[in-house]
Amino acid sequence: MRFCDKCGALLMPGKGKTLSCPSCGKRVKAEKIVIKEAGEKKHAKLKKAPQEIKATEPIVDAMCEKCGNKKAFWWTAQVGAAGPGAEEIPDVEFYRCTKCNNTWRKSG
Repeated sequence: MRFCDKCGALLMPGKGKTLSCPSCGKRVKAEKIVIKEAGEKKHAKLKKAPQEIKATEPIVDAMCEKCGNKKAFWWTAQVGAAGPGAEEIPDVEFYRCTKCNNTWRKSG
């Protein structure tokens, strides 16, 4: 990166091997110009493996409607997005049965 000696603005690549100032128009010869475009990096969503969930989530008393087990893992998350002028989105409580892995959210 080079900056303009006259006004201090960042010099931008011009025609040929020149750099030009977008503010004052000053041009400078450049020995070497390397342009790299920064692209948006895509991050893969990491999902917790079942053994990681079992090691980190608290276990609470909750009845599984699928198998009748009385213990479940418990966590909260925000679901959805708030629109303009909307209040903060409340957390939703989720449960996962320790026996059959059935997952449900707290209703109401």
